[in-house]
Amino acid sequence: MAKEKSRYFTFLLYPDGDGLPADWQDRLEKIGVPIAISPLHDKDKAKAGKGWNGTQFKKPHYHCIYIAKNPVTSESVRNKIKAILSSEKVECKAVANVQIVRESVENVYLYLTHESKDAKAKAKHVYDKKDIVHINNFDIERYITIDVETKSETLKTLLQIIRAYSIPNIFVLHDFIDEHGSDYGIDMNLYFSTIETKTGLLRLYFDGAYQQINQKKELEQVRSKLDDE
Repeated sequence: MAKEKSRYFTFLLYPDGDGLPADWQDRLEKIGVPIAISPLHDKDKAKAGKGWNGTQFKKPHYHCIYIAKNPVTSESVRNKIKAILSSEKVECKAVANVQIVRESVENVYLYLTHESKDAKAKAKHVYDKKDIVHINNFDIERYITIDVETKSETLKTLLQIIRAYSIPNIFVLHDFIDEHGSDYGIDMNLYFSTIETKTGLLRLYFDGAYQQINQKKELEQVRSKLDDE
């Protein structure tokens, strides 16, 4: 049977005594794919009596997200990571649990700091999201799936904005959302996801706004003439 393939993977890295080189982040960058690396998980509590080195904690480790360019197997990903982190003299044994992402990438990303729903329910130690490392332009916004209902509500808001502010084209709307989007709960990812299939409807509203602007100008000109008379 053919082995299952995917573009989205997670894996663990163990920095203590497993051959992880000092420049491991630089080496991972050379793979050329987006990777997100968690803060060092050194406060994960182990089950009773099973701590690392006599402590109450699990062995320190990093959680990582790996986005492949094309669908590949988990074995392929593991071999590539292991090869880039090993040298002729030292074989890297720090790579573990290379797995296909079975849930949303967004949820896995939240787990990097134990801010996912499951981690919170288990009262796991929360790490600082500022310590997440992004390699090769990893951007979680690219992998957040937005539901249809959210897009529909966002479109309604965008149309109301176009009408209220007489926004005549997509460039002005883009600048408006870039500057004021947070006031309406719209970030740029949500904005682009919403408008990508709604160009026809947006064009109608832009045309209406443009005509409204022209009508206001004509009315002002008429009033100005009347005042001169």
